[in-house]
Amino acid sequence: MPPLEGIRVLDLTRLLPGAYATLLLADLGADVIKVEDPRGGDTMRTLRGGPSSYFAPLNRGKRSVTLDLRSPDAAAVLDALIPIADVLVESFRPSTARRLGVDAAALRARHPRLICASISGFGLSGPYTEKAAHDLNYQALAGLLRPPALPGPLIGDIGSAQQAALAIAAALVERSRTGDGSTIEISIHEAALAWSIFPTTGDLAQARYNIYETSDGRWLAMGGLEAKFWAGFCERLDLPLTATEDHVRARLRTRTHDAWLAHFEGADVCLTTIYGPEEIAADPHIVARGAMPGRDGRPAPALGADTDTLLEAAGIDAVQRAQLRAARVI
Repeated sequence: MPPLEGIRVLDLTRLLPGAYATLLLADLGADVIKVEDPRGGDTMRTLRGGPSSYFAPLNRGKRSVTLDLRSPDAAAVLDALIPIADVLVESFRPSTARRLGVDAAALRARHPRLICASISGFGLSGPYTEKAAHDLNYQALAGLLRPPALPGPLIGDIGSAQQAALAIAAALVERSRTGDGSTIEISIHEAALAWSIFPTTGDLAQARYNIYETSDGRWLAMGGLEAKFWAGFCERLDLPLTATEDHVRARLRTRTHDAWLAHFEGADVCLTTIYGPEEIAADPHIVARGAMPGRDGRPAPALGADTDTLLEAAGIDAVQRAQLRAARVI
């Protein structure tokens, strides 16, 4: 049995941090219910103006209920759903959460066993708490950018999602001991700041830890930080241990990508190909382990697909649902 089997999560979040946090919980067995605006749902469904390829892998295996949280009638619907849930996650600015009545103080006053997790840009206090920002801004303020280059992964968003999932799992353990819910506060800015203690590939860059182009315009990654890997690499290339980055670049440009991989077959060195996104799924190790993210056969939900089923389970009958639909609350 998955460890979170029987745990139900109400996901009021938008975009990546909340979606990934609740996906991690869903992969551990939790029943995740996305509570989405009936006028289009989670912004990630149509990111950058059209259907988004990011929505499906981040929301697979979840269920969807439509509810306009701005409606005066939404609070009663949410209050009906919360007793059949264990966790509620939201990602609004603090003032917006209070205005919508989905802040932890308001919800836990009525539902003391509920675990309320807030994922916001700058947390619930401090001078930046209402400041508009996205991952690029959080990384900038955390000192992680190296202009003029743009960063790679959205590590503030991803890190905050991981922090949120871990904190929720810990809160569930605590509730099993005390019977009480709790409030969790996650700051995306502080999640980005946490990365500042780690070295980057740029910090480690040297001849033995770099990327190199081959004669056919493809690339190889060499990660041989340890002396034994560097020695084995240099031996295969017939280069001295004092070889510089320029020496290695010149040598690797003399053969094709595939020729070099064949040349290093069986060598105990940290040399790999560099895949493009379209090549990853065919990697034999990925195929053998079935490890490609987002391919477990559980599709993301259509907007509002589970509204009737879940509201019925929460005690809101067909007549009430018809009235809520007529008022565009669901």
